[in-house]
Amino acid sequence: MSRAVEAATVVPLSPEHARGLWTDLERWPSFVEGFGHLAEVRGEWPERGATVVWNSTPGGRGQVTEKVTDDSLRRFATKISEEALQGEQSAAFVGAEDGVTRVELRIDYELFQGGPFQAMSDRLFIRRALRDALERTLRRYAAEAAPAARRCGRTPR
Repeated sequence: MSRAVEAATVVPLSPEHARGLWTDLERWPSFVEGFGHLAEVRGEWPERGATVVWNSTPGGRGQVTEKVTDDSLRRFATKISEEALQGEQSAAFVGAEDGVTRVELRIDYELFQGGPFQAMSDRLFIRRALRDALERTLRRYAAEAAPAARRCGRTPR
C-alpha cells in the first residue's frame, strides 16, 4: 500500500534558481536531513536516468539510492530506495508574481518491513518521522536559499 507525506516552504528565488539549488549535490550536506556523504553518481546529474547513492549519518536511513524520473523545469522527482522503504520523492517549484517560489516536497512510499502492525506503526511513527524530516530539510533549504537569492541579486524576505 502506497502512503504519502508532504511539506512546503517559500523561498526568495525564481523556480529555476530554486530547482538549481535543490539539485546541487554539493549543497545537499547543508540541507538534506540525515545526509552523511555522497557515495556514487551515475549518469549526468540531474538529468533523467541519472542516479546518486548517498549514505546517511550514523543511526539514520543507511544507504539511499535516488534515480531521476522527472527533470522538468518545474518538477524534479527521484525514485528512492533505502533499507526501510521505496517510493518517489518529488519537489515542485511554483513561482508567484512577487518573485518567490513555493517549494512543495512530497514522498510517496511503500514500507518493506512492519509485519501485521505495519499500518499502525506507519500511522503512529513512520509517517510523522518522515514529515518531520521533510520539514527540517525544507527549513535548512530555505536558509540556504537566502544567500543564493543575494547572489542572484534578490533581497531575501
